[in-house]
Amino acid sequence: MFEGTTILSVRRGDSVAVAGDGQVTFDEKVVMKHTARKIRRLHEGNVLCGFAGSTADAMTLYEKLEEKLGEYSGNLPRAAVELAKEWRTDRMLRRLEALLIAADEQQTLLISGTGDVIEPEEGIAAIGSGGNYALAAARSLHRNTDMSARDISEEAMRIAGEICVFTNDSLTIETLSRSS
Repeated sequence: MFEGTTILSVRRGDSVAVAGDGQVTFDEKVVMKHTARKIRRLHEGNVLCGFAGSTADAMTLYEKLEEKLGEYSGNLPRAAVELAKEWRTDRMLRRLEALLIAADEQQTLLISGTGDVIEPEEGIAAIGSGGNYALAAARSLHRNTDMSARDISEEAMRIAGEICVFTNDSLTIETLSRSS
């Protein structure tokens, strides 16, 4: 488990939201920054991606995922599988310590360096130290309210921030809606 961040993706209806907190923790004792941006738009804004783990490693993985998305014409599942394969087998990449959540208009995927590419149940995924708290809150809100994907992600992240010392309430939330 990676400490120092929380990333959450919520899918509802025709939209998906990916949210991340802004806290950067150094050496598990010092908050170095409160307003970091851990969510990125990739592939001409058509893919949302968030990371938990080492920032430098995540930047490398963002670049690799962007490259794979270009190579496979924006096909997120194919790009994610190819990234996971390379991440697991490449001598340099396999040392990277991070997890990614990537979402497009159709799918949400959790991608790991162990070769995992997982499509979450109910379209909700979370990673990082506050991930389990955000996941539990998001699932409950998703099942018991009519809130939008964005509103669920915002409220679930606020709840996670109240519980997890490595998660703050300085949120970045990006959304995509399915084209009709």
